[in-house]
Amino acid sequence: MSKKVLLSDSGPEISNSVYSFWRWNEIENLNVEIVSDILTYTLSLGINAFDVSPLYGNGQIEKLVGESIHKLGLKRENLVLFSKIGNKTINNEGFYQYRELNDKSIQKQVDNSLNNLQTNYLDVLIIDGFDPLMNVEQVASSLTALQIRDKIKHIGVSEFNIQQYKLLASRLSYEIVTNHFELNLLQTDALKDGRIDFLKENYSKPMAFGPLADGRILTGQDEKAVRVRNVLEILSKKYDSNIEQLAVAWIYKLGALPIIGSLSRNRILNAATADKTELSYEDWQLIYSAIK
Repeated sequence: MSKKVLLSDSGPEISNSVYSFWRWNEIENLNVEIVSDILTYTLSLGINAFDVSPLYGNGQIEKLVGESIHKLGLKRENLVLFSKIGNKTINNEGFYQYRELNDKSIQKQVDNSLNNLQTNYLDVLIIDGFDPLMNVEQVASSLTALQIRDKIKHIGVSEFNIQQYKLLASRLSYEIVTNHFELNLLQTDALKDGRIDFLKENYSKPMAFGPLADGRILTGQDEKAVRVRNVLEILSKKYDSNIEQLAVAWIYKLGALPIIGSLSRNRILNAATADKTELSYEDWQLIYSAIK
């Protein structure tokens, strides 16, 4: 069962892995039964946090997740729901379009998410990508108003650099609780450019999407993937863990939480159970040396 951790010093308390529906655009004939099935499976692993977005599942995921929660009779207070807003939306014809992130669009996006998810609040609202044309004061004012009205409990961001994070945070009345970005053994930019250290400085946890590098850690044939996999194969015997569990355990050691986006139950299981593998200092560094 997945452990519970605080995402930041102000909350929320969540499972130490998050399931995301970001890859569900690939599923044909998407329906409530398929979504209910994956919710049931991930909850059985102790995962109580779910990343949804109006862009996922070709615009259908939020509605299907809401219907599934209702169908399964799940208690809202036992779930931690992340949803996203941004300047990229899907129109009625299913095409992407860009609209300014302002008070009106923020209110509309949040209300749509709440209606689709059949809930009164979002645990964490993620600002999905920094828009250089964004009126930061207006956006921050709108977000603060939503928090005061209890429509959103917490605010997070996705793929913000440190300065962008600081800019938005400087205008908000409440702290930003997390930043979503890609982090895995084959993509360590966030470790090198200070984003992870900055989040730790602010007593919050980074959330790492792509923790298994889209399967490249397990099957990639490029030099870097092969080099890392060789080290993991050696250590797998020592820790009685498979390669994917060790790859995610390396992320846990950094204090980051993996966002699991796989459609494979086996990979979901590997990532969700990786917290049981406690890498030693020496072995974490041994893996890291293979990356460089």
